[in-house]
Amino acid sequence: MLSSIDVKLVYDVAEPTHFCLHLQVADHADQHLREERLQVEPALPLHDYRDPVKGNRFVRFDAPKGQLQVHYRAEVEVNYALPTPGLGEAPVNQIPDEVLHFLSPTRYCESDLLGNAAQQLFCKAPAGLERVQAISDWIHDNIAYTPGSSDATTTAQQIFVQRQGVCRDFAHLGVTFCRALNIPARLVAGYVFFDEPPQDFHAIFEAWLDGRWVLFDPTRMAPVERLVRVGTGRDAKDVAFATLFGKAQLLSKDIAVRESETPPAATPGQPLLRAVA
Repeated sequence: MLSSIDVKLVYDVAEPTHFCLHLQVADHADQHLREERLQVEPALPLHDYRDPVKGNRFVRFDAPKGQLQVHYRAEVEVNYALPTPGLGEAPVNQIPDEVLHFLSPTRYCESDLLGNAAQQLFCKAPAGLERVQAISDWIHDNIAYTPGSSDATTTAQQIFVQRQGVCRDFAHLGVTFCRALNIPARLVAGYVFFDEPPQDFHAIFEAWLDGRWVLFDPTRMAPVERLVRVGTGRDAKDVAFATLFGKAQLLSKDIAVRESETPPAATPGQPLLRAVA
C-alpha cells in the first residue's frame, strides 16, 4: 500500500513561541518512507530529532509573532503483517525490559482504576489475540463515536463512564483494559484514509502478543494495515502532533490522505526536510 500524505496547518502566533511538531512519518519496520518535504513560512531554522527507541520524529523551531504556515508532504509504503491466529500472552516475568513499562498506568490510561471492570468483562475470553480482540469489539459496541464529546484532558476512566468519545479515547480505553489484564499496550497515532471525510489524525492501539506488537482499531474507521505510523507512546501526551511553548492559536488544519494498492518504483534519493520561504 502506497499512501500520499498532505498536511497544512495555519497558526496565529500571538507572541514568540517555541514549536515542537510531531507530523513526520515514523522510522518503523512496517513502513518505508519514499520521500517527504516539510515547509515552514516564514522560513525559519529547523531542528529535527528522532526518538532512537520508538522511531518518533520531531521538528522544533522558534516562531515569531504573526501568521505561521506549516506544510508537510510524504509518500510512504506500508507493509504491516496481519497477525496469525492463536497469538498468546506472555507471563509478566517473560516480558522484555523495554516493554515492561507499557504495563504501567499513565495520565490518560488509569489501568489501576479499571482493573475490576477489565476482569469482569474479559477474564473469561481466551487469552491472547482473542482477548484483545474482545476488548476492541466491546469498545466498538459500547462506546459511541461522538466528535466533540471529549477534550484533551479526558481520560479512559471518564470514557468508560460517559460511553462516548473519539478515536483517541477509544484507543486509550483499549490500552487501559489491556494493561489492567497484564497485557502490555500502547497508543499509535498516524494517518489513514477514511471513507467518510473529513480526514484527520487517527489514533489506535497495539498490544504485545507472543513477542510482537499487534494493532487494533476499536473505531473500525479503517483497516489497521493501512495506517501510516507517526507516533508510538504510552498515551496521547507522547504523540501529540503539536506542543507549543508560548501563545499561538491553530486557525486551520487540512489533512489529505490518498492511497494506491500498487506502489510505483521508488525514486532514488534521500528524504528531504527543509524550510522554504
